[in-house]
Amino acid sequence: MEGEAARRDGNRSGGRGTIKASSSVTVRPGVASDAAALAELAAATFRDAFGADNDPADLALHLARSYGVAQQTAELAHPAITTLVASVDGALIGYAQLRQGRAPACITATRPLELWRFYVARAWHGRGVAQQLMAATVAAARGRGSASLWLGVWERNPRAQAFYTKSGFADVGSHTFFVGTDEQTDRVMELIL
Repeated sequence: MEGEAARRDGNRSGGRGTIKASSSVTVRPGVASDAAALAELAAATFRDAFGADNDPADLALHLARSYGVAQQTAELAHPAITTLVASVDGALIGYAQLRQGRAPACITATRPLELWRFYVARAWHGRGVAQQLMAATVAAARGRGSASLWLGVWERNPRAQAFYTKSGFADVGSHTFFVGTDEQTDRVMELIL
């Protein structure tokens, strides 16, 4: 799920540190040493979620632009981006990225923060990981002083839209998202914190 969210550090976790999500899943702030595993997970989860519905050339272009090790290293170090990773026995199984930036006009709350990427590995779907990761994501957004959390979710991804609605997000508009050269429409959803 991705804004790319459902498509799809100092301690930038909002002061929350490590959050033990269950006896086996841990959600924690991403660190530089996670870059290679995060790049692999990010590419795999995006491919799993959208590969069947996108042109292979556009998908390959998007993956190359978004999920390399160098890109993940830079994002993990960037002060405007907070990365949370979910892991089991040290292996990454999900991640969320929050970023500061310009929100679309349909987001009217002050101090909005984008839930830019939110994905869980397919093998872990339906096992509560997404809910645990979302709880940590909301806590991190609140810790950064945000008044709202917003994301873009592909208009053709009803499963992700349902998850975000269940998590308290409301559909407030739309914006454009590119997969390679393919212009697509995302629904914009917002959670008031």
